[in-house]
Amino acid sequence: MAKRRIVVLGSTGSIGTQTLDVVRQHSDELEIVGLAVHSSLDKLMAQAREFKVRHLAVGDGALAADPRCDEARALVASLPTPPDAGPCDAPSFGTGAEAVVALTQLPEADVVVNALVGAAGLEASYATLAAGKVLALANKESLVVGGDLIMPLAAALDERRRAEGLAPAFGPAGALMPIDSEHGAIYQCLIGESACEVSKLWVTASGGPFRGKTAVDLAAVTPAEALAHPTWNMGSKISIDSSTLMNKGLEVIEAHHLFAMPYDRIEVVVQPQSAIHSMVEFTDGSVKAHLGTTDMRIPIQYALSYPDRWAAPVAPLDFRTLGTLEFAAPDTDTFRCLALARRAGETGGTLPAVMNAANEVAVAAFLAERIGYLDIARCVEAAMEAHEREGVQAVESIEQLRAVDGWARSVSEQWVSRQGQPS
Repeated sequence: MAKRRIVVLGSTGSIGTQTLDVVRQHSDELEIVGLAVHSSLDKLMAQAREFKVRHLAVGDGALAADPRCDEARALVASLPTPPDAGPCDAPSFGTGAEAVVALTQLPEADVVVNALVGAAGLEASYATLAAGKVLALANKESLVVGGDLIMPLAAALDERRRAEGLAPAFGPAGALMPIDSEHGAIYQCLIGESACEVSKLWVTASGGPFRGKTAVDLAAVTPAEALAHPTWNMGSKISIDSSTLMNKGLEVIEAHHLFAMPYDRIEVVVQPQSAIHSMVEFTDGSVKAHLGTTDMRIPIQYALSYPDRWAAPVAPLDFRTLGTLEFAAPDTDTFRCLALARRAGETGGTLPAVMNAANEVAVAAFLAERIGYLDIARCVEAAMEAHEREGVQAVESIEQLRAVDGWARSVSEQWVSRQGQPS
């Protein structure tokens, strides 16, 4: 069987590097044909050498004049041409956001792993599905901000895959494969089940490093403390989101879009051991739970191997040593970001885009020690309220969402700047 050829967007981040590790372990089945990063040129070139990748992109356009870009161009030109390459398959290297999105259009690509951070990932997700490629999605903002645009594209590609005999005989057609451990878990629990018999989706949360803390306890939290996640090793943005429970709020919105589930049938439950990755409850009271080792290579691999299962990339969970499993309701009074995200999702339209942009600005400001930890939620709420006063719009286009995102960032940055001024 031919190898699945993969483009990895965000290849030097947490999800990207673990994706490459899965490819190392399954090199007979997988091949990397394109890599994109934001600014890590040296790491990008090391990856290109290892995997012999002839198509590279750097998202930070300010690096276009960096001498290392010339080195990267020379590198891809020196790599061997694949034996099945066509006459137009010249190596490529580009800078800027457009160059990153262009990798989704490579004729030889079968799957695009979108591990970009933030709202920048939306356009890449849209372009991937529009080009007929399978989207392995780790970029939350694609669905949080643009779910109304992405899901119809995914549904159309699913139908096309079925018509062309590319879909598996059993289960979803696989145009959009979630890489999130929670959504990957729900995806697997739903295989073989009727959607009309699902009564609830349970999205699990570890509770982050501050589980059980009060608002008073959190007032003086430092970035270093917020980055210390108890069970997962992630990038700085998602680690902060996990600590505020914004990450769970984003996942609730994602679940709504991915599984066409009303918000009143999606619940968050704190499961500190992170052994249960999510659960599906059915109308007869039965519950399916997906359990496994807390390692993102498992959901990454399933997104790339579907509908098959390959040898485990990590040691399996040993239930004899797991100990107890705890469950608790999230504290949405202390961790207000979860409630704000749910409110944005339930309102819909352009409000989730504003919520997401404000959160990105606030998290960056907190990491830079420009605002306090509790100010993250305050900034998000202020931006949402400002947008609601102006009027939430129905989602119509990428261009509209780009404009709303820019407006929200400006409003949020103004809010952050005011926090440093004397009252």
